[in-house]
Amino acid sequence: PQPSPLSLFSTNHYQPTMSAVSMLTKGQADVVASLQALQMNINAAKGLQGVLRTGLGPRGSMKMLVSGAGDIKLTKDGQVLLKEMQIQHPTAALVARSATSQDDVTGDGTTTAVLLTGELMRQAERLLQEGLHSHVIVEGWNLAKARTLAFLETFKVEKDVTDHELLTSVARTSLRTKVPQKLADHLAEIVTDAVLTIQRPPQPLDLFMIEILAMQHHSDTDTRLVKGLVLDHGARHPNMPKSLANCFVLTCNVSLEMEKAVDNIVFRYKNADERETMVGQERQFVDNRVARIIELKREVCDTPDKNFVIVNQKGIDPGSLQMLANEGILALRRAKRRNMERLTLACGGTAVNSVDDLTPDVLGHAAKVYQHSLGEEKYTFIEGVENPFSCTILMKGPNKHTILQTKDAIRDGVRAVKNLLEDKCVIPGGGAFEIAAYLDLVKYKDEVKGRVKYGIQSFADALLVVPKTLAENSGFDVIDTILALEEASAKGVKVGLDIQTGDPMDPELEGIYDNYAVKHQIIENSSVIASQLLLVDEVLRSKGSGPPQQ
Repeated sequence: PQPSPLSLFSTNHYQPTMSAVSMLTKGQADVVASLQALQMNINAAKGLQGVLRTGLGPRGSMKMLVSGAGDIKLTKDGQVLLKEMQIQHPTAALVARSATSQDDVTGDGTTTAVLLTGELMRQAERLLQEGLHSHVIVEGWNLAKARTLAFLETFKVEKDVTDHELLTSVARTSLRTKVPQKLADHLAEIVTDAVLTIQRPPQPLDLFMIEILAMQHHSDTDTRLVKGLVLDHGARHPNMPKSLANCFVLTCNVSLEMEKAVDNIVFRYKNADERETMVGQERQFVDNRVARIIELKREVCDTPDKNFVIVNQKGIDPGSLQMLANEGILALRRAKRRNMERLTLACGGTAVNSVDDLTPDVLGHAAKVYQHSLGEEKYTFIEGVENPFSCTILMKGPNKHTILQTKDAIRDGVRAVKNLLEDKCVIPGGGAFEIAAYLDLVKYKDEVKGRVKYGIQSFADALLVVPKTLAENSGFDVIDTILALEEASAKGVKVGLDIQTGDPMDPELEGIYDNYAVKHQIIENSSVIASQLLLVDEVLRSKGSGPPQQ
């Protein structure tokens, strides 16, 4: 029987034989050598694959993560699982980091990357047992990878990325693998509209201009898109208006409070009058700033139906708040810097850093500004803006678990739409590419001579892990399903797996699309990390510092 991956680092494992490296390190490193090192890497990749395998696809199962503090997280997002799990095994951690880098680059495909890496190692294990050298296998994989990437270029479908339905279909395909279908369909429309809102050709998309805010009440399907901005705080004065219409919005970064003295500064007064005079001058300095803002408000709000709102990045003290409240101005203080950028893109206008820059031209406009209270929390909605280039996705859910799950899904959905806008092409989904690439590699194998054929065949077999896992997770017989898909695809038709019936279907008719960038990155990443692991013949682990053994 093969030793478990973790047992290979047992001290007793090295007693019978000692490698040259072990002799050189004088016992300061644990060593796993030769076939045992290879077996350890293969077992680690297969073990990680086994954890994520059941979570692939719309019918994948959920995983419950429980932290040391007892916090519970329900998810089937591969990227979340790999980041939250405490992976101790060095090889498994390496595969996990490689897969999460896939998510950092493209926003999706983490689970598929782990499955393909694990399946490549599984196929290599069989060939190694038959006596094939690891370098021959890797050479075959490299040929197969180049062929598969070239086939990907011919398999992709150029599309008109201004088609709203196409963008929604790509988002829906990604979201259905993360959350229930009803919620995924609802979120697909939201994330598509959000990305289109912030699009400003020819400038690159800045996804940070989409604010994602959570409110814990109602149900998850009440999540909505606000074409404007939602701030997670309200006015700090009870007499300020709670709801305004036809508002001029001033975005500023001006201190409207009495500044504290710098450290190590000592003020010496001869009497109390001098102190009162200085305090009065400081107060007058701040009041003059507030008066300049009030003057601008009176200038632009020349009729009763016009109102004025201030969103300030710095503080506003009680005295200044009182002056602004007396004028009917809604003032928000200490807004996040990122929200200041979003606000000018949503409402228009320019952020000012000095009251000397105050003119009507720097003001934005919003049709409606109002506050909403939820328990002790206050939220300020700025809506009804014209031509916004910033927006807010307002998530709602009955509990923390639902909100976290929805947040992770929204992030992936937004990235899916962004990828499509940049790639300007899609890949038919449902395992269609993997089936077609498998058949192409089988034909290509006949053009190659020598032992590398086995490496190409193993790469082709590994690609089938995606449709096989989709069929398995959907409750269908794997062998019958793959045979049906192969027979349909051999006729030159792009077919994927219908997870409702288990029959072949046309992904383009069903609106099931994958991102080109995600597929490209999966093939590139998985083959590289699997090849590197297969060429490892010795693993050393430091025992830590200490006096060398004699």
